[in-house]
Amino acid sequence: MKNRFAFQPRYFLFWLCFFFLAKLLFLAYQFRLVAPLSAATVANIFWYGLRLDASAAAYLCLPAFLLFLVDSLAGPRFPLQPLLRYITSVAVLVVTTLTIADLELYQVWGFRLDATPLQYLNTPAEMAASAGAAPWALLLALWAGLLAGSWGLYQRLIGRLPATPVAFGRWRALAVSVLYLALAVVPLRGGVQQIPVNQSDVYFSPVPFANHAAVNMAWNVMNSLLQQNSTVNPYPYLPDSTATRLVSQLYPAGRPQAAPQQLLTTPRPNVLFIILESFTSKWVGSLGGQAGTTPTLDSLARTGVLFSNVYAAGDRSQKGLVALLSGYPNQPTTSIIKYPRKTERLPHLARSLAAVGYSSRYYHGGELAFANMKSYLVAAGYNQLTERSDFRAAEQNSKWGAHDHVLFRRMLSELPAQRQPFFVTAFTLSSHEPFDVPMATRFRGSDETTRFRNSVYYTDHALGQFLRAAQEQPWWANTLVVLVADHGHPLPGGTPNYAPAKFRIPLILTGGALRAEARGQVVATLGSQTDVAATLLAQLALPTAAYPFSRNILAADSASAFAFYCFTDGFGLVTPRGAVTFDNAARQVISRSPGVPAAQLQVGKAYQQVSFEDFLRK
Repeated sequence: MKNRFAFQPRYFLFWLCFFFLAKLLFLAYQFRLVAPLSAATVANIFWYGLRLDASAAAYLCLPAFLLFLVDSLAGPRFPLQPLLRYITSVAVLVVTTLTIADLELYQVWGFRLDATPLQYLNTPAEMAASAGAAPWALLLALWAGLLAGSWGLYQRLIGRLPATPVAFGRWRALAVSVLYLALAVVPLRGGVQQIPVNQSDVYFSPVPFANHAAVNMAWNVMNSLLQQNSTVNPYPYLPDSTATRLVSQLYPAGRPQAAPQQLLTTPRPNVLFIILESFTSKWVGSLGGQAGTTPTLDSLARTGVLFSNVYAAGDRSQKGLVALLSGYPNQPTTSIIKYPRKTERLPHLARSLAAVGYSSRYYHGGELAFANMKSYLVAAGYNQLTERSDFRAAEQNSKWGAHDHVLFRRMLSELPAQRQPFFVTAFTLSSHEPFDVPMATRFRGSDETTRFRNSVYYTDHALGQFLRAAQEQPWWANTLVVLVADHGHPLPGGTPNYAPAKFRIPLILTGGALRAEARGQVVATLGSQTDVAATLLAQLALPTAAYPFSRNILAADSASAFAFYCFTDGFGLVTPRGAVTFDNAARQVISRSPGVPAAQLQVGKAYQQVSFEDFLRK
């Protein structure tokens, strides 16, 4: 059937074959994750994934099918052949580029490519720095190979378009074009069922990777883009009244405004809030991590107040920023920081402290435009922002910007002039990929894990130098220092994207304003990044009602404490009884600790539902 009107089915088959090749490439690149799978599971990756492959193929066929319809009306002068080749070339180039990016990003992030990277497009230098450790030569070779393979596939399946049969009139040609467009709707929506196809339709395995591999990357990106502006809560797990009741039980009525134990020597100390990039607890010796990596933090844990059971609310820097400074939960498929209209309605520590006379300043050695963080910080009302452009070119010796020792040196020179009491926030960056630090290697090795460890050691060392110098300053005696990570990390150990160990982070209070009797205390109560705001405000005897998702860890009942976190389209809920993790797309439990009751999963679902509904209303 090699004629002009066989083009549409052949074109659809071309895209299906392309996605088959792309899936083979993805599995080959993730070989260490494929190796434990059975042959049946690998076969099911292709079989179950076929519906999304067909849906993505149908979407990509629509422009070509529409051109055929226009050609039927326009007549023989319409340049159908070159237009078809042009739109196909553009589509193949875009999808191939995304396919190759997905290979490496999955290893780093643990989820298939979606709209997440698009929020970084306005800061390409930072994007490149984040991907600095990628095997570029291999990826470029795979990119060229997939392009060449797709060209050969197109030539074999489609080739040159035959002319319209002489006896075939314009209206008959139009009818055929309309018929093919109508037929394309069936694979596009995944069948004739009432609800269109989605990720959950291709999830078939208790192994998350197998489900992720079945998802069509191109479909996932398109679906993510379409959902960004949705006003419908995709997590209606429970009746609204039930979900609201379960979440309200997590937060004590009356909200105590002061901790039962006062840790500070003064009611209005300076607050130096330092956020440490990627400081997973797995590197912190005082939290059971690998000894010798963070000697400064380990020393401060012995002389300050260590919160030993705190979890990040999400897995990206911008998500940690909002959780820490606004006490606000993360979203599993997006981030509220991308929506300035919504972030303007969030509470913020800078505003809460400004109301009682605090001056404020924010320090970061990189670009604040990255991930739309600047709009969030401006809305927070910081008196001054210091970022990459404020450092001399000679000081910008990192792919991300000014290294951490340069940042701390700048702070040390400027803090004496800061009006007291002050709220100063600093966000480090040197322990971010590609882990490029200006310091002699402490730990031998060139693998990614060792480079990461060396970068954490460097930032810890720079922090120690800064704090030792700060102790000689007049403002130190009246200063509380909050040290906390923005998120955890899969390394060391390749912790799965959903696992609680990936989200456990350090939280330490230190500084001259800490009472002598509080030093050396270890607080084992479960807590989240979202709880830091209420915990800090309670120490300052300030209201916390504006932070409805934040609890004072020091006043919390340890038996009912919890930590909720999000990963891509899933959540985890940690309680003293253990942890449960849930995949929203598959609608199934990923892992559950022995002894965790079914009621804990219901609470996690309720929290996901209520917090996302709050996000939509913002």
